[in-house]
Amino acid sequence: MSSGKVLLDDLPLSKFHLKITALTFGAHLVDGYILGLIGITMTRLPAHMGSNDPFWSGFIGSSALIGLFLGSLFFGRISDRLGRQKIFSVSFVVISLGSLLQFYVNTPLELALCRIFLGIGLGGDYSVGHALLAEFCPKKHRGPILGSFSVIWTMGYVAATFVGTALLSSSMLGDDAWRWVLASPCVPAILICLARIGTPESPRWLANQGRPEQAQAVLTKVFGPNVILGDEIVNHHQSTGYKVLFDRKYIKRTLFNCIFFVCIVMPYFAIYTFLPKILEQMNIAEGFVTGLLLNCMLIIGALIGIWCTIQFTRRGFLINSFIILTVGLLGLAILPVSQTVLMIVIFAAFTLTLSAVSNLVGVFPAESFPTEVRSSGIGLATAVSRFGSALSTFCLPVSMYHLGISSTMILLAAVTLIGTIVSWLWAPETKELSLAKAVQVDTCIPPSVTRA
Repeated sequence: MSSGKVLLDDLPLSKFHLKITALTFGAHLVDGYILGLIGITMTRLPAHMGSNDPFWSGFIGSSALIGLFLGSLFFGRISDRLGRQKIFSVSFVVISLGSLLQFYVNTPLELALCRIFLGIGLGGDYSVGHALLAEFCPKKHRGPILGSFSVIWTMGYVAATFVGTALLSSSMLGDDAWRWVLASPCVPAILICLARIGTPESPRWLANQGRPEQAQAVLTKVFGPNVILGDEIVNHHQSTGYKVLFDRKYIKRTLFNCIFFVCIVMPYFAIYTFLPKILEQMNIAEGFVTGLLLNCMLIIGALIGIWCTIQFTRRGFLINSFIILTVGLLGLAILPVSQTVLMIVIFAAFTLTLSAVSNLVGVFPAESFPTEVRSSGIGLATAVSRFGSALSTFCLPVSMYHLGISSTMILLAAVTLIGTIVSWLWAPETKELSLAKAVQVDTCIPPSVTRA
C-alpha cells in the first residue's frame, strides 16, 4: 500500500481487536449460559409450572428460541438502518431485564413469555455482534475469531449445567431454587451492558451510509491515521432490507446460510435441551460421568473447530462434518439399546463433530453479505435457524413419546442430510479473502472443490 497506508483487512491484531472480541465473546458466554440453563431447570420446575406436561415442556424449552427468531429479524434490519453500536448496547438491556423477570413468574405461560422477551434480546446480539466484529477484524484472523464464538458459547452452555445443578441442589435456596437459577444471568448481563458503553460505530457501516469522513475518524481514533478501508465497496445508494437478500444476486447465499445454519442447530438444541430424557430412552445412565463426558466433548469439539477453521477450507470442513453427523444419527437410530458402550462412543463422536462444525455458523453468514445488508443477512439466517431449533425442541418430546427414540433420530438424520446436500451445492469458499471480496464469491462452486 503506497504512502504508508494500511488496509483495515491487513492489520495485525491490536488491543482494540482484543477488546471488541472480548465484549462480543462475553455476550456469547452469557447467551450460551441462558440457553443451557433451561434444560437443567426443566427437571426441577414445580408441577404447576408445567414440568410434567409435554406441551408446556416443549413450549418453555423453545420459548427463548422463538424470541431469538423475532429479535434476529427485527434488530438485524434495524442495525443495517441505524448502525451497529446502538443495537450492540440495547440488546443487553433487554437480556438483563428478561433474565430478572423470570424470578417473578408464577405460571408456565408467564415463564414462556419472559423467555421469548429474553430471546428477542439474544437475537439482537447475535445479528449485530457477528456483523460488528467481522467489520473490524483483519482477514487473516477473521475466520478463527468468528469461529471462536462457538467455543465461548459452548463454555457458557456447559457451565449452565454445572452451575444450575449446584444452585438447584442448594438447601439455602429451597423450593425457589429454580427462580434463582433462571435469574442468575442478570448479573453478568448487566456488567456486559455497562462495558459496551463507548463502543465505536463500524467504519464500514459509516462509509456505506455515505459518511466517509466519520468512518475515517473512527479508524484514526482506534488504529491510527495510516489505516484505511481500501477495497470496501460503498453502496450507500443501494437498497437495504430483507427484500435485497432474495434478489438474484444474493438468493443462493441467503438460502445456503439459512439452510446450513438450521440443519446444525435443529439437532443441537433438540438433543441437548432434553438430553436426560434421550439418554434414558437409549438405556444410557445419565450419571455424572456420562454428563461430564458429553459436556467435555462439546468444549473439546468447539476447540477442534477453531483448528479446523484455520487448517481446512470452510467448504470442506462443513460438508465432511455434515456427513459424519448424518452417519452418527443413523447409527444411534439402528443400534439396539443393549449396545450401551458403542452408543456412548457414537454419541460422543456426534457431539464432538456437532460442536466443531457449529463454529462455522459464526463465520459463513458474516462473510456472505455486503455491509448494507450484512446484519440483516446474519439476522435472517439466525432467525430461520432459531425457528427450526424452536420447532425441533418443541416437537422432540412429542416425537419421542409417539414415535420412539429410533424414529426421532432418523428424522434428525434427514435434517443433517439436507444440510449435506445444500452445502455441497452452494457453500462458497471465503477463506483468506478480504471481507469485501468474500461477499462477492459465487456460491455456485463446482462440486469438485470440496477437499479440506
